[in-house]
Amino acid sequence: MLNFKQINNVTGWVVFAVATLVYILTVEQTASFWDPGEFIAVSYKLQVPHPPGAPFMLLVYRMFSFLAMGDPLQVAYWMNIGSAVFSGFTILFLFWSITLFGKRLFKIEEGQENKGQTIALIGAGLVGSLVYTFTDSFWFSAVEAEVYAMSSFFTAIVIWAFLKWDVIKDPREENKWMIFIAYLVGLSIGVHLLNLVTLPALALIYYFKKYQNPSIKGAFIAMFLGGVALIIINNLIIPGLPSLAGSMEIFFVNSLGLPFGSGIVVFIALFLATVFYAYRYSRKKELAILNTALLSLIFILIGYSSYALIVIRANQDPIINENAPKDIVSYVSYLKREQYGYRPLLHGQYFTAKLVDQVEGDPVYMKGKDKYEIVDYSLVNTYDPTKTTILPRVYSTQESHKRIYRQKLGLREGEDPTFGDNLYFMFSHQLGHMYWRYFMWNFSGRESDFSDAPWIGITDAISTDYPEYITENKGHNNYLMLPLLLGIVGLFFQAKVDPKSFYVNLMLFLMMGVVLVLYLNSPPVEPRERDYIYVGSFYAFAIWVGMGVLAIAHLIAKANKNLATAGIIATLLTLPVVGLMASENWNDHNRRGRYFSVDSARNFLASCAPNAILFTGGDNDTFPLWYVQEVEGFRTDVRVIVLSYFDTDWYVEQMTKQADESAPLPFSLSPERYQKGTNDVLYVTEREGLNAISVKEYLKLLDGGSPLLKMETGGKSVVNMVPSRNLILEVDSAAVADQNIIPEEFTELFVPQMNLQVKGQYVTKGTLMLIDLITSNNWERPIYFNNTSLATIGINIDEHVVMEGLTYRLLPIRKPEFIREELVNAELAYKNFKENFAFRGMNNPDAYLDEEYRRFASNHRSAVNSIVIALLDQDDMEKAADLLNYGLEVMPNEAIPYDLSSGQSVPLFFEVGEDEKAMDIIDKVSKKSLDMIEFYQTQNRDYDREMMISIEMVKYFIPLLEERGYQEKAQELKLRMSSLLGAEESSGGSLLDRR
Repeated sequence: MLNFKQINNVTGWVVFAVATLVYILTVEQTASFWDPGEFIAVSYKLQVPHPPGAPFMLLVYRMFSFLAMGDPLQVAYWMNIGSAVFSGFTILFLFWSITLFGKRLFKIEEGQENKGQTIALIGAGLVGSLVYTFTDSFWFSAVEAEVYAMSSFFTAIVIWAFLKWDVIKDPREENKWMIFIAYLVGLSIGVHLLNLVTLPALALIYYFKKYQNPSIKGAFIAMFLGGVALIIINNLIIPGLPSLAGSMEIFFVNSLGLPFGSGIVVFIALFLATVFYAYRYSRKKELAILNTALLSLIFILIGYSSYALIVIRANQDPIINENAPKDIVSYVSYLKREQYGYRPLLHGQYFTAKLVDQVEGDPVYMKGKDKYEIVDYSLVNTYDPTKTTILPRVYSTQESHKRIYRQKLGLREGEDPTFGDNLYFMFSHQLGHMYWRYFMWNFSGRESDFSDAPWIGITDAISTDYPEYITENKGHNNYLMLPLLLGIVGLFFQAKVDPKSFYVNLMLFLMMGVVLVLYLNSPPVEPRERDYIYVGSFYAFAIWVGMGVLAIAHLIAKANKNLATAGIIATLLTLPVVGLMASENWNDHNRRGRYFSVDSARNFLASCAPNAILFTGGDNDTFPLWYVQEVEGFRTDVRVIVLSYFDTDWYVEQMTKQADESAPLPFSLSPERYQKGTNDVLYVTEREGLNAISVKEYLKLLDGGSPLLKMETGGKSVVNMVPSRNLILEVDSAAVADQNIIPEEFTELFVPQMNLQVKGQYVTKGTLMLIDLITSNNWERPIYFNNTSLATIGINIDEHVVMEGLTYRLLPIRKPEFIREELVNAELAYKNFKENFAFRGMNNPDAYLDEEYRRFASNHRSAVNSIVIALLDQDDMEKAADLLNYGLEVMPNEAIPYDLSSGQSVPLFFEVGEDEKAMDIIDKVSKKSLDMIEFYQTQNRDYDREMMISIEMVKYFIPLLEERGYQEKAQELKLRMSSLLGAEESSGGSLLDRR
């Protein structure tokens, strides 16, 4: 007969198999949106990702790519499988952790488990681990190649290893496990730092085991020491040792005149010698604790040594080489994530505080020819001390953030927030919206996958008020609050029966949830939902779900006096909760049939002429492009430039080198003029009588270091200016003619001069280098912008760009005033859409296309509208109708619900004689819009962007219908709008008209 250990092991592996199979069956088949595109590309070729990097993950996922057997189209799939496998292992160690917590709760000695205890423990582990298997946030990360799956694995195995250490009696074996744990922590640093947050909780396990009469004071001291260990690793070891090495390197090279690398060699020698002699001393004096601590430190450093990959690969100049951490100075900046700025934590300013002083702080070094040179100074900002506070939560001084703060806090313009407002924002937004809402998504239910979707509870679960657009949304997941209730039962049961274990798990729950929220100090708006950050906290709650099964078994056993039967009943009663979560979450976590993240990237590149330069905006604009070029090898002749990175010297330098089939880019400015600390910002100071300046002459003056451009500042840094916001580019007409770049229909729009007019009060380095590139390129290579970058560049070139599909090409022409929309090369754009663009899976209603996929689909629909308008202006009715119908064919409502862009296409369908299709769009969009308006009204919800669009859509349709003679439908919409919003608000023109 099998004993508990054998049953526990076998069942754990069965759970692992179930979880892994679930994730493999639902895994993303290519590179999804956001960071996976970047991580797959950099893992495939061992390049350098964004700070602080994940070198150990890159090495491991590179090995998973070997399973593609040389097929680049399968690389992403097999790396995603890597996440599925690591997530399966996370569930395995969760199962074993729950049974270990259960044994502590029952106070069972190893090998003394009876039949009833075995059944109850296995049932608890089964339900708790499978509930977590199907949670929304963890499942999301489990099926894509991101750091969070592997990070969760390290968190799970470290918690399990500490629980195993807790039951070991032999001190020698204890020390071996402690060293093993230290090695795991070191390896996890090369993936993600979430693992470190568990240390204060794990210190409690150590304290409760080593001290037979624990006290509250002792527990707090233990947690404090665990926090000290966290700070030592996170602040002293990870960036601290390299920082110390860097300081020694600068001293040896700059002060002593020794060659590069000498300070690092000396530092390493001294550090190793210190550790070695300390280790010998601990052995000689038989100091077991010191010896174990030193060995643990050594194994943490061995694990941390994976970071050598970052420096090694950076020096090989890979195409993706973010921050280019080639030397100790740039490596320290990379580790410290300096490019992301600073968020105040314990003390800082309110968002209304004025900057009263700005002084130069520590020097910023850069490796020169024979020494490390000072290129800049860090800035220390001082704000009005009357408008600072402890624990600052409403701190961001960005104008867009200020507006949101005022809106959320109900503050008038000019009104200062109070400390009460500060705390209100912390509890309502940072803890409420950015944590508890996510927590409830995972254990109670989620209304939809729309942005800022709320959680749903018992009353919502049985409500009939939800409109069809929500109930039919695949992200509408309703668990009847059963996982939450089961976890709460387990929480109270563990707190009552085994308070020591309860405090350990409580600390895990708080440290990886609430404390992490407070540490991150989120701004009022994020680019996407951040629930995946807090999966560690949800992991701890899943342990309480397992304890809830034990609580039910314990309660039943009190009645029937048979724990074995009680364990079976408790398991059978709670296992349907797992089934409920699986059934609710499957359709919005099954990623099979999704390819548009990659296809949209291909479509952007396919919109560009050969040998083009393409400027992009944020993560989703860029990372899929990197994947498509670096892994699939598609259109590597196109040089992709990330606009935000263009503000850095390392990125500009990379643009001057060959990248696959893309030749180096030309710049007139010498490297000294764009290095860090030089021309980071140039202020527009319009000189009297100087209405404009030649951009070529300006660049010559700047490159020559002309004193005419220098500004007086109180600091040591040199600041240059732009003497006029009108920068005139003389167009080389001969070069334009040789290249034959202007389409025939636009030849009359040719201009001999272009005004690269500065938009704001200053020019960033990125804008300066863009101006330089446009000037130096002299029309030899096509320059394109996507819609995001075009909207955010610092110069106004809207009149000089032509849409060619999804991208906008810069040409020496000027848009006529009678054209309200963008200029469109209709023939080329039509050809690109019909012949060169891919839309795999976009017509499949069974495929789950989440908000990002729908947003990119909307961009494509909007592009169709622009092309159709241009075709109609050319009286090409046939092609216009064909493209409109093609858009409906590849992106039908059944797969991607009609949206704003669809609504804007209605007059175009009318114009080409497709009244039936126009009316179908009106019917579907107006129904959804009116349902949303009614739902928001009955729920008393604040208007958001989607609500405002819904109102505008219906207002947009009414005059269209009246104009086309559909009076009855127009009157129906009028009456419904009037009943919902009142006659005044439901009337008036719409902002959506494009024609």
